[in-house]
Amino acid sequence: MKLNVADWIAFVLIIVGGLNWGLVGFFKWNLVDHLFGAGSALSRIVYALVGLAALYAVYALTKMAPKESASK
Repeated sequence: MKLNVADWIAFVLIIVGGLNWGLVGFFKWNLVDHLFGAGSALSRIVYALVGLAALYAVYALTKMAPKESASK
């Protein structure tokens, strides 16, 4: 399967979100807040984009799932 631009963007954003949550969980350090300021508009935009990327990934995975034949 070939990935399109939206797939790659979602993939990168999901990795960023996962790494950020890992940093929060292991070290109590939030990279996004550190870079853009806790509660800043830019931090909220990053979090919103990561959330949208996750929703897109759910959609993309449902499109990739094999379809069951209706003639059972």
